[in-house]
Amino acid sequence: MYGEGGEDMNEMYSKHLKDYDERIKGLVEEFESHIHARIDEEYSSSTHWSDKLADRIASFGGSWRFIVLFFIVLALWILINSLSFTKVIHFDEAPFILLNLVLSFLAGFQAPIIMMSQNRQASRDKKESVIDFAINYRAQQEIDDMQGHLHRLEADFAAFRKEVGTDLAEIKRLLQDNKQ
Repeated sequence: MYGEGGEDMNEMYSKHLKDYDERIKGLVEEFESHIHARIDEEYSSSTHWSDKLADRIASFGGSWRFIVLFFIVLALWILINSLSFTKVIHFDEAPFILLNLVLSFLAGFQAPIIMMSQNRQASRDKKESVIDFAINYRAQQEIDDMQGHLHRLEADFAAFRKEVGTDLAEIKRLLQDNKQ
């Protein structure tokens, strides 16, 4: 079985499926981007400036950039206050009580700010998961509907084949009767 361009029917079918798959993927990506844009818009309009500030602080406070900068500041603090050639500018002698105070202050404020940001992100993720569930549920309904149509088509085709088989047998019988 060959198509117009000499292509095998299987090749034409696979090309059609590939085109269909690409169209579906494009539609899904477009729909997802629309949903994410809507969620982002809702987030921007309903979020206070203090929440946005907390999100920015949390994004910086939970980054490698913060860790590296913080490590550098701690190392400089300890070096400046420990080395003998910096005796003039010692402001926090060992056991670094001021450093402990600064670290406690940082931990005391940074942790709740990060937790507030995580709670908002969890709420946003929950909204997205509900939307994803609704999309998946609707897609499952469509798939079930298409499967129902396919089963009806299969049943109709089986009935048609049976009817054609019966008609063919009758034609053969009539031809046999005519020959005799």
